[in-house]
Amino acid sequence: MKIKKLLLGDEAFALGAINAGLSGAYGYPGTPSTEIMEFVQSNSTAKERGIHAHWSSNEKTAYEEALGMSYAGKRSIVTMKHVGLNASADAFVNSGMTGANGGMLVAVADDPSMHSSQNEQDSRFYGEFAFIPVLEPSNQQEAYEMATYGFKLSERFEIPVIIRFVTRLSHSRATVEVDSEAEAENKIHFPKDGKRWVLMPGNSRVRYKELITVYEDLEKDSENSPYNVYKEGKDHSLGIIVSGIAYNYLNELFPEGCPYPTVKVSQYPLPTEMIKKLANECKELLVIEEGQPYIEKKLRGIMESPAKIFGKLDGSLARTGELNPDRVMECLIKVRPELDSITTREIKEASDITVARPPSLCKGCGHRDVYQALNDALAEYKDARVFGDIGCYTLGYLAPFKALHTVLDMGASITMAKGASEAGVHPSVAVIGDSTFTHSGLSGLLDAINENSNILVIISDNLTTGMTGGQDSQGTGKIEEICLGLGVNSDHLHTVDALPKNHDEMVELFKKAIDHKGLTVIVSRRECIQTARRHGAHRGPKTNS
Repeated sequence: MKIKKLLLGDEAFALGAINAGLSGAYGYPGTPSTEIMEFVQSNSTAKERGIHAHWSSNEKTAYEEALGMSYAGKRSIVTMKHVGLNASADAFVNSGMTGANGGMLVAVADDPSMHSSQNEQDSRFYGEFAFIPVLEPSNQQEAYEMATYGFKLSERFEIPVIIRFVTRLSHSRATVEVDSEAEAENKIHFPKDGKRWVLMPGNSRVRYKELITVYEDLEKDSENSPYNVYKEGKDHSLGIIVSGIAYNYLNELFPEGCPYPTVKVSQYPLPTEMIKKLANECKELLVIEEGQPYIEKKLRGIMESPAKIFGKLDGSLARTGELNPDRVMECLIKVRPELDSITTREIKEASDITVARPPSLCKGCGHRDVYQALNDALAEYKDARVFGDIGCYTLGYLAPFKALHTVLDMGASITMAKGASEAGVHPSVAVIGDSTFTHSGLSGLLDAINENSNILVIISDNLTTGMTGGQDSQGTGKIEEICLGLGVNSDHLHTVDALPKNHDEMVELFKKAIDHKGLTVIVSRRECIQTARRHGAHRGPKTNS
């Protein structure tokens, strides 16, 4: 029996996975993918079945854990944002070689316009690079359905499958028709070809040849996919290739049906025969895709006719930022000016009275007190440099603190501070949060310990993963013990409560650390004000500020 629910794209996929017999969900929180895991964690069926749904230390460990469950024959998902796929890339690329046993879905949420990210990465390139198929839902209903479809695809070809989300799909709601009951979970069963899972050169050489053949079969499968569709149109002067959520935008512009022949792409490798047919029938082609010009760049190798191509590469469609119906309409008018006189859609500009509100650290946030004290401690040093990291505290780069000089990726604060110090920079300071520290700061700190690097490392511990909504942090209550276990000298490991009343103490502690010729680690602790409100009481130090 089917029932209807109002769901985010992330939630639709999560429910689809549960109803398809999911046994384990793994991941590291990252906007816009976070709600996938949170939905599994709160779902009654998942709780009744004891489906694994705990956050991992980082995306790499999450990926390997999900692959381990797949090895045992059960269905698993691993969730991350696009830059998280970079962190898991070693495991991801090699999983193309091992393949999958139980169905394994890699839910990757790209972030066009960089709402909360360092770049506009397009995960479709990763799929092709690793010989792994990609599914790209165009709406919430497909996000739900692709969980079951993806598990079956994964098990049929014995390979992981990427489900590529984008911010607007992940974080918008729609009515979704879902199953009222969940399928049974797979029973434990191990791979028939065990050698494939041992990536020694002798085994890998054999497997690599097989993988190329598998990818050729995946290309054939894409031609018959229910998610890749060729739609006829009356006007063959233009053919449109449209992928993922952009297909929704195109339909919104033409509620009576698009007048141009269209190939809708939501499963990769590309359906080359469909595209060849479109290119042979139409004088010109327009490619509408969210993200980078992935399809557009591949067309010349597919087409048999020299049709003119419009898209991101020629400027018809904006190269940066996310798409929306207005941007798609503007593109269509560039390509077909006559549409300007027949369209009924009003393209609205941003209001003159709308003022952008830059993000800022919450009032009552302990990071604020860290930055104020650090700025005061560094005031007398002309060339002091502070290396930041990924988290709420990244906002310390902005006014009023303007405390950071670099932000690169998860964990880079410690390693960049170390390298700068070795170049002669002093003071060289790293600021990293507790969740980022356990994500990817440990190995960098170990390097600094082994060389007794002349840097100050501040671990600003707010007892949660604050940037993405307050998920559990793997290091909560253990930061000092972890540092000591790695080998930090106990004489140069300090803890301070990040409170306004302790400002002078923090300034003096920072100055003392800077004067020390070697590594100092300071753990500044104060619970995130947002999680503290939810808990109704502080787990960390009490404060009246």
